[in-house]
Amino acid sequence: MAEIVKETVVTRSDTDKPTVVKQTKVAATGSQTAQYTVYFLFGVLEILLGFRLVLKLLGASQASMFVRIIYSLTSLFVAPFEGIFHKAVTQGIETVAVLEPSTIVAMLVYAVLAWIILMLVGILSGEKQPEE
Repeated sequence: MAEIVKETVVTRSDTDKPTVVKQTKVAATGSQTAQYTVYFLFGVLEILLGFRLVLKLLGASQASMFVRIIYSLTSLFVAPFEGIFHKAVTQGIETVAVLEPSTIVAMLVYAVLAWIILMLVGILSGEKQPEE
């Protein structure tokens, strides 16, 4: 289980040296662990989709193993949004640049989905939420 350390540090004017007044260790709750997991998983997905968007825009060659891996990992997540908008294709001398609106829509939808899941975890945990 994760451990969070909270410190209260006070600087006194006569010494200019910070003094630790209070130090407490608090274990992360189950809901915090679930929230961190959601942040991590959706963060990785958003990064992969961002790579896909940039590689398509720059006309990356599918001869590269890295490009093939990114496309194969993200194709499942982009598939539900295919066909909403037409792809914009620009033929260059050596490459073909493709603007895939389905990738942009997927990034937006998964970001909203992550936010909804995080709110549900907070609500269902029953913990008092900090007021802003």
